[in-house]
Amino acid sequence: MLFITSRQPTVNTEPALNASFDFDLNNNASGRGFFCCRRLKKGKYEEIGSKAMLSEIKSAKYRQVLIYIHGFSNLPESVFENVAEFQSLCNKKSDKEVLVIPVIWPCDNDLGIVKDYWDDQKSADQSAFAFARMFQKFMEWRNSPDYNPENDPCLKRMNMLAHSMGNRVLRETLSNWHKYHLPSGLPLIFRNTFLVAADIVNESLHKGQPGELISHTSRNVVVYYASDDLALRASKVSNLKNAEASRRLGHSGPEDMEKTPKNVFAVDCDEVNTRYDHPKGHSYFRSGTKKGEPGLVFEHIFNTLLTGRVFPNDEYRKSSIIGLSGG
Repeated sequence: MLFITSRQPTVNTEPALNASFDFDLNNNASGRGFFCCRRLKKGKYEEIGSKAMLSEIKSAKYRQVLIYIHGFSNLPESVFENVAEFQSLCNKKSDKEVLVIPVIWPCDNDLGIVKDYWDDQKSADQSAFAFARMFQKFMEWRNSPDYNPENDPCLKRMNMLAHSMGNRVLRETLSNWHKYHLPSGLPLIFRNTFLVAADIVNESLHKGQPGELISHTSRNVVVYYASDDLALRASKVSNLKNAEASRRLGHSGPEDMEKTPKNVFAVDCDEVNTRYDHPKGHSYFRSGTKKGEPGLVFEHIFNTLLTGRVFPNDEYRKSSIIGLSGG
């Protein structure tokens, strides 16, 4: 499994590639650089470098790529397990359609969920510098006549999925990319962006807010939310410490759809989230009631990947309800 990380290794061999890349799990500070790696088996990884990774992605038989940014309090092997589940579900639906590549940022390894939450918020913000460089590197590679000549361009469709606090990583990454690399505007690089159980304020996608950049970089932006997501309920309480009283995007959907860009859609997952992830109702976008069998939220994501279109139940409000007739 290919993966990208801003998490520091126990031994840094830069500028040489690290043939035996081992995560330093006691260090949750993100580096300013990123590492392109391969997971060989559980607990064994190698660094392959960005050029080799991009070349491998280009030549892969998969039609599309889905970049997967995990949420808070997830150590690398847990991320790989979740990504393997998502990849398996994709392969069951259509073999060689979607290649899933996780982006791993440094979550805390301390005990105590509240301490982890605040440390992980800091790590999410710090990771933005590394991942902004990652996007810039990708654009330079894609536009290079040496790697993508006119007669042999990279035609892979790129998509993004961010879960929970991974949405904060995505929002801050695009903000940094815009500020330090492309102040004139960000390119449209994603066909679809899926924001699942997003742990950011529910005004984030409104015009004029930092999260608006997410809609600039993607053809479609789909927000999946559930009002009884217990993890986000706890997040709202925790964020009162910073006088941030707004509801979370993954709890209520966008605060006002009329203030969001036209390519943003909202999907209510209240009917299924706690059935698929009991009792928290937070990780409801992979398997359904039986592990290894796709849930309705996954089905919605995959159909959007296949078609490149979102078909809302309510076209005026750009909204759907998963689990009800027609949802």
